Amino acid sequence: MMLTQEILSALHLADKGTAWGTLGTIKPLKNFEPEADVERIREAVDSKGNVQTIIDTVTCLSNDQRQEVARLYKAELQKDLVEDIKKALSGDLEKVIVGLLKTPAAFDAQELKSAMKGLGTDEETLTEILSTRSNEQLREIQTCYRQEYKAELEKNITSDTSEPYTGLLLALAKGKRERDSGIIDYGLIEQDSKILSDLGPKNTASSAQWITILTARSHGHLRRVFDHFKKSTSVDIEERVKKNFKGDFENGLLTLVAIIKDTPLYFADRLYNAMKGPGTSDSTLIRILISRSEIDLLSIRVAFRRKYGTSLYSSIQGETKGNYRSALLLLCRAEDI
Repeated sequence: MMLTQEILSALHLADKGTAWGTLGTIKPLKNFEPEADVERIREAVDSKGNVQTIIDTVTCLSNDQRQEVARLYKAELQKDLVEDIKKALSGDLEKVIVGLLKTPAAFDAQELKSAMKGLGTDEETLTEILSTRSNEQLREIQTCYRQEYKAELEKNITSDTSEPYTGLLLALAKGKRERDSGIIDYGLIEQDSKILSDLGPKNTASSAQWITILTARSHGHLRRVFDHFKKSTSVDIEERVKKNFKGDFENGLLTLVAIIKDTPLYFADRLYNAMKGPGTSDSTLIRILISRSEIDLLSIRVAFRRKYGTSLYSSIQGETKGNYRSALLLLCRAEDI
């Protein structure tokens, strides 16, 4: 109960972009000893039986610390840590540990590539990643994507999607969103609200204007725009999206609006839906727990508990098993009562 109260009292930090890092479940290990970690992992890999040691070692470190362990592993043993992990583990557990050993940008690049691989396209994943990363993260992802796959992310998006959804993703990928300045521009709020409510020729909305406003303005500004829109039109912004647009573009805009309004709640919903029903979307579960573990997973846990009346920890416990479950629970970190 104490942990939950601490998290709830800290949620006001959510409006301050620089404070999100304080709400992660994984923090740098204070008594970090990379040499000892390398030796523990080496022994576990060689024995091919002590899987829990690998899980415990990797999940207790921050990503920067994992990168240091990987560099030292290479320097001391002349072996690639990720390749050795792939030989020692398999299945979803392998995906978790290998994902944790990648840099955040490399992991996101991998997930974007996977979302566009094969005949179908995973639009939900494309929108999720491109809508929830910072401008700097998006630039790093583009660089990693180019280096790893010898291709341009924007070109692959263009070839795998269709307009106007393509335009939305490309605008997000450019990472041009304004930062929250703390200054409230009431004139711009009214202007943006009016543009979103206006209809052009043939009684249709301008998808280009919606893209520009929703991908360029800061989240704080847009939340005020949505409030003004509701007051001036008596309609929620989501209702207007559903009325004006269809298909992937409609879904993309609705996702973006949900993220702008409440990012932790958006991820809580994603996690719930990933575990709902007879099957589990392990790729979604793994990606969110890894990518948010050092950012805002504590806030996501609170949002999950509030909306669904059960903890994220318990839900993961009930939907997964074995060493895979152990790894995910260590990322989640604790039960919320």
